[in-house]
Amino acid sequence: MKWIDSLEIAIALYDKHPDVDPRTVRFTDLHRWVCELEDFSDDPNRSGEKILEAIQMAWIDEAS
Repeated sequence: MKWIDSLEIAIALYDKHPDVDPRTVRFTDLHRWVCELEDFSDDPNRSGEKILEAIQMAWIDEAS
């Protein structure tokens, strides 16, 4: 997965952290959790606030 795969990342985060409310996750934690995903293979420095927001919103949708 790459940073642009926000839906795939959101699904993986939902599966890995099913008891976490994505609305309460700080971007620093979200960034770390994405980088820790087994299938994630992108440069950690290529993310930004907009990318993390997109991932968080997709995760919120997935958790609903």
